[in-house]
Amino acid sequence: MTQALETIEIETGEKPDAAVIWLHGLGADGHDFEPVVPELQLRMAVRFVFPHAPIRPVTLNQGMRMRAWYDILQLGGGREDEAGIRASQKSVEDLVAREGTRGIAPRRIVLAGFSQGGAIVLQTALRYRDRLAGVLALSTYLPLAPTLAEERNPANHDLPIFMAHGTHDPMIPVDRARASHDALAALGYPVQWREYRMQHSVCPEEITDIAAWLTQVL
Repeated sequence: MTQALETIEIETGEKPDAAVIWLHGLGADGHDFEPVVPELQLRMAVRFVFPHAPIRPVTLNQGMRMRAWYDILQLGGGREDEAGIRASQKSVEDLVAREGTRGIAPRRIVLAGFSQGGAIVLQTALRYRDRLAGVLALSTYLPLAPTLAEERNPANHDLPIFMAHGTHDPMIPVDRARASHDALAALGYPVQWREYRMQHSVCPEEITDIAAWLTQVL
């Protein structure tokens, strides 16, 4: 049984009828993307849910303990922490279910994430049993890619996906992200792809594009 994640919540209006569950990157926490909410200037009532990843040792960082959605065994791909990825997938599914108990259906929920968090929302959304509103995958890649064709759920076969990446990203090279985009497109997913002149971060132009996309899917 997965342990319930601690979360931070921000609502952009009274009685929100939509939610964005937004996962941070390696070593950060749920506060990381809090400042983005007012910058989006959304004209609708949305609940933003920012969970904290569990604290765990990360192999790539000499076993240092930090907030991480899964272990990183080596840089640039290769062997993946499948057990950790699937455990975080279950935790995000539990957050979607929790929103359901508060009156927000999956079809009104966007899963969003940056870096490691982006990998987890791609992992979760495309396998989820109920239709979601969309998935926002920033500066990230597709994890457990070889298993997706077999495990994907038809409920989200045409889920809107927004993928964005920095052309100068030293952590996750843009070519790796492009390969993930191509793999998703080959399976028929409608992926909106954006590149920005930045490193492993978020830029103002990107926030404007995210706001437009969220308004469209919600």
